[in-house]
Amino acid sequence: MQYDVHIIGGGLAGSEAAWQLARRGLKVRLSEMRGSGERSPAHQTDQLAELVCSNSFRSDDDTSNAVGLLHHEMRALDSLVMAAAAKARVPAGSALAVDRDFFSAEVEAALAGLPNLTVVRERIDTLPDAGLTIVATGPLTAESLAGSIGRATGADSLAFFDAIAPIVYRDSIDMDVAWMASRWDKGAEASFEMGGDGRDYINCPMTREQYEAFHAGLMAGEKTEFKEWEANTPYFDGCMPIEVMASRGVETLRFGPMKPVGLDNPHWATEEHPNGRWPYAVVQLRQDNKLGTLWNMVGFQTKLKHAEQVRLFRTIPGLENAEFARLGGLHRNTFLNSPTLLDRQLRLKSAPHIRFAGQITGCEGYVESSAVGLIAGLMTACELAGTDWQAPPATTALGALLSHITGDAEADSYQPMNVNFGLFPPLHDVKKKARKAAYTDRAKTDLSDWKQAAAL
Repeated sequence: MQYDVHIIGGGLAGSEAAWQLARRGLKVRLSEMRGSGERSPAHQTDQLAELVCSNSFRSDDDTSNAVGLLHHEMRALDSLVMAAAAKARVPAGSALAVDRDFFSAEVEAALAGLPNLTVVRERIDTLPDAGLTIVATGPLTAESLAGSIGRATGADSLAFFDAIAPIVYRDSIDMDVAWMASRWDKGAEASFEMGGDGRDYINCPMTREQYEAFHAGLMAGEKTEFKEWEANTPYFDGCMPIEVMASRGVETLRFGPMKPVGLDNPHWATEEHPNGRWPYAVVQLRQDNKLGTLWNMVGFQTKLKHAEQVRLFRTIPGLENAEFARLGGLHRNTFLNSPTLLDRQLRLKSAPHIRFAGQITGCEGYVESSAVGLIAGLMTACELAGTDWQAPPATTALGALLSHITGDAEADSYQPMNVNFGLFPPLHDVKKKARKAAYTDRAKTDLSDWKQAAAL
């Protein structure tokens, strides 16, 4: 089949861009390396839109949270990723978490139902010389294509490290020690709507002595060594290995992934524990699939060697006999210096028939990657229709993220970024406590007006 657009990469961004284009009647070729005998260092399946690091799309609160607002805006634009996430959702309080395999299957099924979309399992080694192309190969772009991109940009790609958290089999967790609860019961209403009971996390409690021993073991544990060429590559703060956080001070984890506040342990009798029912630290696990058989260790991304992970994590109360469906790991990611290399429509300045989308542009996170894929699809559809592209207002989550990527950020210090209210035009005249709600209210109004004007 002849095609109007060639999309390279079948991850979240590529799948979303393909959906936005093909459902508008455009012919799309979607090339995905996995399934052709190739696979990246971090992927485990050949499914489109595979979720690698986590099963969570983070907060679904669209009233005072930037990523929840981004969810809202993507739904308003018929996002495939958001629709598939709704079908694959599992209880996680106010967060949007999904069954990974169910989610990917939903994305694949939706794309397979579009007759003008062809998915080809093939590795693309070089950037096409002509034809509208969207490159959405993500931060794990194959070496050959990364080399071609480097030659086309005339600049070295920046790089950073992402880490992956372990996944534990539910039936190997000792629930006589651990217990089910959400912090301060937050998100209970959303949990009930999803068939949960408001207690969506498994919590493993620690005394001060247990926590300090765990911290010491974490610091002493054998870690994966960097190759020489990786030595100066930074971590992305949103996916930092737990041992790197721990190196910042013995109490750091108690104010991060092992924070105990809002978690009252019903197993502890007051006379046995000086702090009553309140643990000194807590390890939380979040449901990873619809069956509830797999649970993700929240915030436990790590570069510990596998044997060391098993040994150390089994010292956590409740995980003494834990069996792991997946252990943690570390992988190197690459991204473009987009403010320098891309124009305001995500096109490569030196080759404007090529757009980039997803994490390779320097956004960070599943939702952000999908959102940039969505916008790239809309831009390309607009270009093919011969109409002028009008970007979403910078007051919206989509517009703020796009502005950051394509020029508002400082090119010399450009780093991967999650969507956050710091990217939005400020509301100095609104009191600080009311500011987040004001940002979301303004964004919803402006997105609605923009969508109507753009006839989307």
